[in-house]
Formats: sequence, C-alpha cells, structure tokens
Amino acid sequence: MNGRRHIGRPLLPLLLLLSLLAGCAGGAAPAEEPIEPPPAGEGPEAAGTAQEEPEAALPYAYPLTGVPTEELVTDRPVVVMVENSPAARPQTGLHEADLVYEVLAEGDITRFIAVYQSVKAEEIGPVRSIRPYFVQLGMALDGILVHAGWSQEAMNLMVKHKLNHLDQVYGDHDYYWRDKSRKAPHNLYTSIELVGKGAEKKKFRDTWTDPILTFASPGAAAPSGEPATRATIPYIGGYQAGYEYDAASKTYLRTMKGEPHNDKKTGERLSASNVLVVQAKHRIVDDAGRREVDVLGPGKGMLLQAGVKRDIVWELKNGVIRAYDKEGAIADIPLLPGKTWVQIVPDLSKVDIAT
Repeated sequence: MNGRRHIGRPLLPLLLLLSLLAGCAGGAAPAEEPIEPPPAGEGPEAAGTAQEEPEAALPYAYPLTGVPTEELVTDRPVVVMVENSPAARPQTGLHEADLVYEVLAEGDITRFIAVYQSVKAEEIGPVRSIRPYFVQLGMALDGILVHAGWSQEAMNLMVKHKLNHLDQVYGDHDYYWRDKSRKAPHNLYTSIELVGKGAEKKKFRDTWTDPILTFASPGAAAPSGEPATRATIPYIGGYQAGYEYDAASKTYLRTMKGEPHNDKKTGERLSASNVLVVQAKHRIVDDAGRREVDVLGPGKGMLLQAGVKRDIVWELKNGVIRAYDKEGAIADIPLLPGKTWVQIVPDLSKVDIAT
C-alpha cells in the first residue's frame, strides 16, 4: 500500500506539466494578440463561394436607339442627305446612323436621309442635294439639315419654316471636304464635328424637342408575327435593297443588289434591329424626274423585327414614321433597341419576304 502511494505521487505534477505544454502549443493565442479576420476574398471560404454583383442599370437611353447610356443626351440630331448612285457606292458612315430613311429621288435611284445622334461619326457621305420630302423628314425630327444643293421646292420649305441647315453649294464650304479618290460630285463628305462647328458659328438653336420613341423594355416578350428571314425590296431600274436576318446578333444585315452592303472605310456590314417597309404615294412632277412622295401617311406597311414580320399601318407622327397595329391606334408598336431603317416604296406588293 505504501509502495503504491510512492509510485503515484510524482505522476500528478508530470501530467500537469504535459497539459500545460500542450495548451501553449495548440491552444488559443494570448489575449493581447487577438486574431484578425482574413482580408476579403481570402481564406478557405472565399474559394468557389464568391458571387458577382449584377451590373447597375444605366440611368438613361439614347433617344433614337433606346440603347442604355450613362449620360442624358439632348443634342439635336444631324440629318445628312447621302447619295446612292452607283458612283457613290459604297458609302461611308451609314453604319453609324441611328435612323436611316431610304426613298426614291430622280434618276430612278434612291437617296438616304441618315440621322446621327448617338455616334459622332467622323466621315459621312457622299453628301448630295435635298428634296422637299427629305426636308419634311428632317424637320419632323427637329434636326440640323446637311446637304449640297436643293430643289426650289425644298428651299422654299426650309425658308418658310426657318430651318437650320448647312448647304455646301451655297456658302458652307468650311464644313465639308472632297475625297480626291472619287470624282465630283460623288466625293463630298462631312463629319459630326464639322457640323457642330457650323452650327456654333451660325448660332443654330442647341435645344432639342425629343420625339420620344417607344422601345421595348428589357425582358419584354419577343415580337410576334410570320417568320421573315429575308426581305427583297425592289426599286426602279433594277436596283434593289435587301435584308438577311442574323439570329446571332438579332439584327437584319443589309444587302444592295444581292451583295452585302458594307461601309467603305471600315468594311462593317450595315444592319438594323428594326426594318420598316412603308408604301407611300409617288408622283413625278417635272422633266428632270423629280418626285413628290407622301411621307406623312397614313399608309400600309410591314415591320421586320427579330426574324418575324407583322403587317402595320404607318404615319409620320411626333417626329418619326411610326408603326401601328391598325389605323387610328394611339399607341405605336415598340421598336427593339438598336438602329432602325425605313424603306419608303411605291408598291408594297412587290416586296418579297422569305421564311
């Protein structure tokens, strides 16, 4: 019995010492050195568990395209008359226009009324003369008209309404230049920067009346209608415009005489999120083949969006040609955000839509 006590006594201090050493080696840190959490994004919980925050929606949208932007845009649109005769092709800068109207002029060929606001295009042209129905389209948008010459009826209309315009033929040479690689008169160009300088020097009004276009909201249902993957739009003299739907970009890619319509400077293919084809009354008014075209409407037409076509009624109302599901409707059909092309034709029945 005494032997057991003798052997057991030294074990207690030894056990206490071992316990103390173990606590110092693997226990909590001293109170005067607190443990700090790891920096954000580090540590065992960071791997595979971090989630990206959704991007904040931009507060504004470009008025003529509906594309989101960080800043409120109030610049007056620049409306340029762009030539489309064979000697003027391919054109430069049409791919940067927010809105383009194509309509017949004299000589059995069309002309483009190209509207710029969201992109400060550095080269636009070739620039040509203006006609009264071109004036009506530009005036409705409250834009600055840019042209080289005019018909008398067009000038009468601009004078009557005191419209702001830059005319290269009659005094505004400083805001244009000639491209020596092409022959005149198919070689006249301008830029948004030069137009801005002209507007400032001539003290054009800089406030703008926004027509407020209607655009589909994010997450809206896809447009309904008949399948339309290709459109062929004949004009006079064998010339035809066309569009091919590209599902990847959700846009219609433009063609001219069956070939891709590309920008001369960049090679970029022209495209549109919305293609309006509208039938308007046409009438030849003189020996030069000049026309009167009713761009006011109403009339019948079709709207191509997202690979489908729907029949519509159109009217020039509150700044632009708009599409409605029926005549007399108050609300216009929303456009898809992006560029819009409007084809004005004499006969809608000749437009071919392929499914």
